[in-house]
Amino acid sequence: MYTTIPQALSSAVRRDPTTPLLTWYDDATGDRTELSGATLENWVSKTANLLVDGLGLSGGETVAVLLPPHWQTAAILLGVSEAGLSVALPGRPQPVDALFMTPAQAGEAAAWAAVDRYATGLLPLAMPLREVPPGFVDYVTDVRNYGDHFGGAPVTPDSRALASPIELSHLAVMRTATERAAELGITGGDRVLIDARAYPGPIDWLFAPLVVGASVVLCANLHPAKLEARTTAEKVTVVLTA
Repeated sequence: MYTTIPQALSSAVRRDPTTPLLTWYDDATGDRTELSGATLENWVSKTANLLVDGLGLSGGETVAVLLPPHWQTAAILLGVSEAGLSVALPGRPQPVDALFMTPAQAGEAAAWAAVDRYATGLLPLAMPLREVPPGFVDYVTDVRNYGDHFGGAPVTPDSRALASPIELSHLAVMRTATERAAELGITGGDRVLIDARAYPGPIDWLFAPLVVGASVVLCANLHPAKLEARTTAEKVTVVLTA
């Protein structure tokens, strides 16, 4: 079993950097985005460099990721972990060192008391925002300015990975994700279709598949009529829907 989140991601990329690791669908917009392990790792490294080199954050600090399941959310969550920082998930607001949210949530930002605020519209093709809320920076525009490789200090199993809603170390997240993968019937090599509405927590849609060596087809606004064809087209072996 892996003992840190970056270790699990690195293993997935080394196993096969070119095959799809995370494929995103939004049936409300028609968006489909496919990320190989190497492409996802690139976004993760850029995000980690943004946090460390751009914002000057370091171990022990906390980043609120208040975004729904999405491939950009995966890149940010994994980037926070790569940088040795901890994640605060949606829930009770608390002071944090940086936050990521959608423009629609901008009114909630003050409650989190973060100086550094990033917004993303989670738009197709990682398009930038047409209008950036006051006091925010556009994540997909700014992150492109940072390096493709992260050279920060290695994360340890005891490093804090989650700050809230409960506090968990990297090792605890990996153990929880391994147990959850077993409950969901996910094993190594599986291609897992996940309904984002039914499984909104990152332990389920991100970390559980990652820790056992599975790839993900993550679907927002999943249309039941498209399920069978998508399962066939994406060579899905496990379906997790409501």
